[in-house]
Amino acid sequence: MLLGKKIVVVMPAYNAAHTLRQTYSELPHDHVDEVILVDDASADGTARLAAELGIRTVIHTENRGYGANQKTCYREALRHGADIVVMVHPDYQYSPRLVTAMASMIVSGHYDVVLGSRILGGGALTGGMPLYKYIANRFLTFVENLFLGVKLSEYHTGFRAFTREVIETLPLEGNSDDFVFDNEMLAQAVYFGFRIGEISCPAKYFEEASSINFSRSVKYGFGVLGTTMRYVLQKRGLGNSVLFTKQGNRVSGTDQSGTLGQG
Repeated sequence: MLLGKKIVVVMPAYNAAHTLRQTYSELPHDHVDEVILVDDASADGTARLAAELGIRTVIHTENRGYGANQKTCYREALRHGADIVVMVHPDYQYSPRLVTAMASMIVSGHYDVVLGSRILGGGALTGGMPLYKYIANRFLTFVENLFLGVKLSEYHTGFRAFTREVIETLPLEGNSDDFVFDNEMLAQAVYFGFRIGEISCPAKYFEEASSINFSRSVKYGFGVLGTTMRYVLQKRGLGNSVLFTKQGNRVSGTDQSGTLGQG
C-alpha cells in the first residue's frame, strides 16, 4: 500500500514462461498488495509457473486477444479492491521496479493515469526498438497530440497505472479485443478529462519479449488513426461512438471471466 491505497498489479500474459519469474521477482512487493495474471491460453506453461509463484491466476481457455485479456485484468483488479491498478507486461520489456514510482504519482493526487514512456530519456532505440516502430511511434504520437489536444511523449507504451475511478468510468467493454485497445483507452481517458502523467522508463527488446510483427503493426497504426478520427468527430458533435459514450459498457468487479487458477 501507499498512503492507504491498495495497489494491484495486473499482468496480461501470453507465452511468458521464460520471463515471468524475473518480472515478478523485481516487483516492489513491499508496496504491491496483489498480483493478478490473466493467461490468454498460453502454450508454454505460463499459468502453471504463475501458480507456482503464488500469483493469483485467471486462465482464458481460448485465446481472446490482448484487449480482451486486459478487460479480464481490470475486472479482477476491481473485484479484489484495487485503488490503483498498474499493468505490467510479464515479458520483462519494461522495468517492474518503477511500479512504486508510477503509483506514487497517482497517490500524490496530481494524476489519474501514469504512463511509463520509452521515449522520454531517449533510450528507445538503444534498448532495441526497431527503427520502423520508432518512426511509426513518433508519427502516430504527433498526429494524436495534434488532434487530441494534449502533449504526451508516446501513446503506445504497455506500462500503465490507473486509479480505480478511471477503470470504473471508461466504457472499456466496447473497446477492441486486439492491440488497439491500449490506444482507445488513452483516447477515452483524454475525452473524459482524466489527468495523464508520464515517467521515463527503459525498455528492452529481445527474443522472449512480446512484440507484434510488421503486418499487425500496420493494422494497429490504422486502428490508431481510426480512433483519433472517432475522437475528433465525437468532440465536434458529429459522431456517436461507443468508445466515448459515458453510458457505454464498463468493466465490473462483479463479473467473472475465465477460469481461476491456483494462486
